[in-house]
Amino acid sequence: MAIAKAERLMNLALCLLGTRRPLSKRELRESIEAYLEAGSDDSFNRMFERDKDDLRELGLVIETVENLDGEVGYLARRDSNRLPPVTLDAEEAAALGLAAKVWQQARLAGAASGALQKLRAAGLPEDFDPYEAHGALEPHIPVHEAAFEPLMLACRDRRPVVFDYRKATAAHPETRQVEPWALECWRGHWYLAGWDRDRGAERVFRLSRITGRVRSRAGRYTVEVPDVVTVRETVASWAGEIADRSALIRLRTGSGYPLRAKAVSVRELGDGWDELEIPYGHGLDAWLVEFGPDVVVLEPAELRADVVDRLRAVAKG
Repeated sequence: MAIAKAERLMNLALCLLGTRRPLSKRELRESIEAYLEAGSDDSFNRMFERDKDDLRELGLVIETVENLDGEVGYLARRDSNRLPPVTLDAEEAAALGLAAKVWQQARLAGAASGALQKLRAAGLPEDFDPYEAHGALEPHIPVHEAAFEPLMLACRDRRPVVFDYRKATAAHPETRQVEPWALECWRGHWYLAGWDRDRGAERVFRLSRITGRVRSRAGRYTVEVPDVVTVRETVASWAGEIADRSALIRLRTGSGYPLRAKAVSVRELGDGWDELEIPYGHGLDAWLVEFGPDVVVLEPAELRADVVDRLRAVAKG
């Protein structure tokens, strides 16, 4: 079985690398004997999708192209799949090893190991141990969200996705159609930046709020991906990190430690409440709602009104 699959993958790779135009599923099925022997269309489709994902996991860059008739085709351009000679000095090799070690406890452990094997084949010194200790500190990036891997692959392959997303102020998730651009970790949480098709605007999504399965969609992106996707800056602005004013709130004693960490001043009011002055920027109302009845906004009036409106929306479900 292993030999048969390896032969099938090799034949698919040769077909995709040898064509000058995108090949449809039908053409690929007619060109590869193993696909002709598939019992049904469903069996072939499952086999082809697995093989395509396996080749991409091995490093083959496969492009998905839709023609004027809406038919989807596939090809692997030679210039996109040619790795130049690799020459690394000691510092660069150490940095690669450190980067690979970061992912050993995350979902990219297999991809990191595979990437190092490819670099060895391209000239990375054989005596270099990528997992050798490089210091007293060991970097670690946690990835617990099931949505991370499919979104990472969608960003890489430029594939639109659909998922259910629950906002912090909503009782139920909503379906989002997104063209994913980039993933980034910020303050221990993973975020996706992309183009929200339904809202016609750039949006940032926290992966921990994605519910259910991430589904891929065929077709091209409708907007151009920016050269630089500033995920952290966008998240910071939505989280109220970029502040130009101050707000005064009442906070229940013993709660809201993230708010206390940002406070410019804290004053005890008694009766189980404290008064805090905190930086006020775009998105602060959404953040304050997360603390529920432990927070009461005193001023400014527009912030208080925004928080009340959000709480009422949550109460209505």
